[in-house]
Amino acid sequence: MKKSLPTWVRDDKTIVACTEKIKVMRENFEEIQQLMQDAFEDGVLMEVSEAQMHDALHKLVDALVNPYQKNN
Repeated sequence: MKKSLPTWVRDDKTIVACTEKIKVMRENFEEIQQLMQDAFEDGVLMEVSEAQMHDALHKLVDALVNPYQKNN
């Protein structure tokens, strides 16, 4: 279930065009997608509600923090 990735943009809306950066993002997202799919399937096989698994995975994403936050 490969999904196409977005065109990556910076906060100022300029496009990230560096081939190596795009490659790293693609590899990271492929790895994340597989880990999340595995966790989802494990949960469903252990009889956890599909809706609850979706909610729990969304909460993981929502809890991410930027350690490089710029102080304005």
